[in-house]
Amino acid sequence: MTNRLELHSITKRYPSVVANDGINLTVKPGEIHAVLGENGAGKSTLMKIIYGSVKPDAGKVIWNGKEVHIANPSAARELGIAMVFQHFSLFDTLTVAENIALGLPQDTKLDELAKRISNTAEQYGLELEPQRHVHTLSVGECQRVEIVRALLAKPQLLILDEPTSVLTPQAVEKLFETLRKLASEGCSILYISHKLDEIRALCHTCTVVRAGKNTGVCDPREETASSLSRLMIGAEPPAIKHVLRSPGETLLAVKNLSLAKSHPFATELSGINFELRAGEILGVAGVSGNGQQELLAALSGEDQRAKPDMILLQGERVGHFGPGRRRARGLGFVPEERLGRGAVPEMSLANNILLTHQTSATIRHGFVKNNAIVKMAADVIARFNVKAGGPHAAARSLSGGNLQKYIVGREVMRGPKVLIVAQPTWGVDVGASAQIRAELVALRDAGCALLIISEELDELFEISDRLVVIAKGRLSPSVKASDATIDQIGQWMSGMWTDTTVTPITTKRAANV
Repeated sequence: MTNRLELHSITKRYPSVVANDGINLTVKPGEIHAVLGENGAGKSTLMKIIYGSVKPDAGKVIWNGKEVHIANPSAARELGIAMVFQHFSLFDTLTVAENIALGLPQDTKLDELAKRISNTAEQYGLELEPQRHVHTLSVGECQRVEIVRALLAKPQLLILDEPTSVLTPQAVEKLFETLRKLASEGCSILYISHKLDEIRALCHTCTVVRAGKNTGVCDPREETASSLSRLMIGAEPPAIKHVLRSPGETLLAVKNLSLAKSHPFATELSGINFELRAGEILGVAGVSGNGQQELLAALSGEDQRAKPDMILLQGERVGHFGPGRRRARGLGFVPEERLGRGAVPEMSLANNILLTHQTSATIRHGFVKNNAIVKMAADVIARFNVKAGGPHAAARSLSGGNLQKYIVGREVMRGPKVLIVAQPTWGVDVGASAQIRAELVALRDAGCALLIISEELDELFEISDRLVVIAKGRLSPSVKASDATIDQIGQWMSGMWTDTTVTPITTKRAANV
């Protein structure tokens, strides 16, 4: 049988790094093939070479038995290669349907395409509105657009980069069924994920990449999470030390927060109530697009429409305060969008410090203390093991995972009283995820109150003291993380809960692997 794809000695050099150093990869027809590696290992560069958006400096690409030179993504799509990027390639001012139409023939009719999009989205359990403009979508919803766009092409090779971060556990299983069906029909799938349990459950073969080189090929079904972790990072991630203690005083209180839609496609917030106390982590689960974006905007001060007494920060009414005034009162905030909101791509890491550290330590008499911000950036890089070219490196030069470590580290080192974090480890490798989670737990143990919004249920179960679910702009009752089950939280993510009581728990959740 002719292999679907063969890569021979693929090499790609950049001025400061060799991203791919003689990598070999073979994918068979109908094979689900994982590519595993830590952030900055060269996985994304390799996928972009296959998709034609990056040209290799050396090596051969063999497609269905013939050597090919893939000049651009259009040529890749003509061959039958589709890709879902981790960082999206969407135009904010266009609708979902218009964005998808850009990769299709010019005579494609938008009304017919919209129906195909809706049908495909429904078939794969990916809620999507074809007429929505992309600038109104959350990060998770943008990822759905990319997945549906790829599936519409009916490819021979489908490349998926972290495809399940927007789905409930039930929807993940449905997607896996779809991928297995595609594979059984002959479609090959290249699957990039940092979720080792997903790789073990789904993939037939796994190629491990470390520092731009092949380090092994294995059958992940015969491996453990620990053995895969050792192949990827050379060690097992350290266990998180979670010290049990009684929480302290209430530092953040939200009382009957209700906000109308800020735009036609926004989610209305309805009667949001919760308290967050010193020394605890409250985890917020939910499928992307159910009000997380709106809740974050209201809590951070980006949306100032709330009444003053709807949000209390250390007992002070701050519902009408902007982000700067809230930060001055001890609030820290990590947005879900790394580039453009969490960091300015063209600015250096040192200058990005100023986005959240505008105090006498960094600015004096209106002038920036350059030595101070460079030192702060260097401290974050060192403490959080950020792979970067130093404090003067541009934010856009970092891989997604390393930039995430930098942004989280920048906030942690401020020593906030209350920290709100959205998607703390989205697209981050196993080792970096463990480090970020450990830092958040350490901050909690030091008395900080943390609100963690994440679509990674295992993450929320691992680090949270209490869990709530947001669905259609409403918040569920809270439940102790130690009492909750994956099935229960998954059901609540569909809006199925009783407002006045918590459903009794009969079985404990399965242990994480």
